[in-house]
Amino acid sequence: MKIGYDAKRIFHNNTGLGNYGRDIVRILNSYPEVIRFFLFNTKESGSHKIPQDKATIIYPKGWFWKRFPSLWRSFGQWKQIKSSKVDLYHGLSAELPVRAGASKIPKIVTIHDLLFLSHPRFYHFFESVIYRLKSQYAVNVADYVVAISEQTKADIVKYFKVKPEKITVIYQGCNDAFKQEYTEREKQKVQEKYKLPKHYVLNVGTIEQRKNALTLVKAIKGTPYHLVLVGTQKKYAARIHAYINQYGLENQVTFLSNIDLKTLAVLYQSATVFCYPSICEGFGIPIIEALYSKTPVITTKGGCFPEAGGPDSVYVAPQNENEIRQALDSLFKNPEKRKWMAENGFSYVQQFSDQNVGNSLLQFYKGVFGPNMRLGRNKEIYRPSDTGKKHCESVK
Repeated sequence: MKIGYDAKRIFHNNTGLGNYGRDIVRILNSYPEVIRFFLFNTKESGSHKIPQDKATIIYPKGWFWKRFPSLWRSFGQWKQIKSSKVDLYHGLSAELPVRAGASKIPKIVTIHDLLFLSHPRFYHFFESVIYRLKSQYAVNVADYVVAISEQTKADIVKYFKVKPEKITVIYQGCNDAFKQEYTEREKQKVQEKYKLPKHYVLNVGTIEQRKNALTLVKAIKGTPYHLVLVGTQKKYAARIHAYINQYGLENQVTFLSNIDLKTLAVLYQSATVFCYPSICEGFGIPIIEALYSKTPVITTKGGCFPEAGGPDSVYVAPQNENEIRQALDSLFKNPEKRKWMAENGFSYVQQFSDQNVGNSLLQFYKGVFGPNMRLGRNKEIYRPSDTGKKHCESVK
């Protein structure tokens, strides 16, 4: 099969959406059923390496589209998609090109979240309008929709009135760096470099309002616990710094950003607890990274979080600093409980392995091909369920 991907995020996004696309290409590259990837990229970039043996990177043609690559992505790209003779086209980040609906090429779109609709207070008005228009168009013209969690699927049904049978949940995994074991010496070097204590609480993610790091900082006030915040600081971070200065917590909180992947993985494995009291997410990949790192997790009650964290993580009300503090106390004072959580969490997270992600995608694509490649209709699509067992649903 020859697959076309919207590759802008693959080459030009360093975080979630980019990681999602890069992982898909990396994982499926090893499957013999996949003959070639056509990666439609707005402009050249050397910042991200992908497997080259099956990849053809396609850029805008013509002086106008080269000068206005964003317009090409929406309006000019489809002509080149058709000329590439792909078997299917997959929009990896909630977008499909205009005019895609008129084509017989099977079209898939992945929706990561609809937080701009479920939690609009975290988005600028015009930003929400643009996201809604693009996502609404994509789910309408797509033949199939992929959601990265059951929560996202429910939101698509709720806000866009899409029939549930059009949507398939296929979970995503995380980078191999978090699945490797690092030596005590490697951990010690990272802790010495950043002047970290032996025991600390880790939080990873962009430091913005919906990630809710300020409540976590409030939770450690009056405790002996050290907090490490890893992520790009947005405007919201000023409130955190003001609180730290007000209560003299400068020696209790460490801010890190722009660190390499291996260092981040070592930080996960060295942490005593990973605490992620985010208010809303599409899924919560940092939770998966922590579980692979055998680090016990405290995260948010409800929403998508139990899908990522499993039955043995600790769940709290995200804006209740006292509840977070109590959860931290419980884990720091009980090393046996931490060990038990780490072992069970590591077992649970295996459902998000590369093999499961790859098999789920491949079977899904085969199901999509059914009407076009005489593989038959009603192919079973297998995905990891929230119990760790295989679950199937039909693509009709």
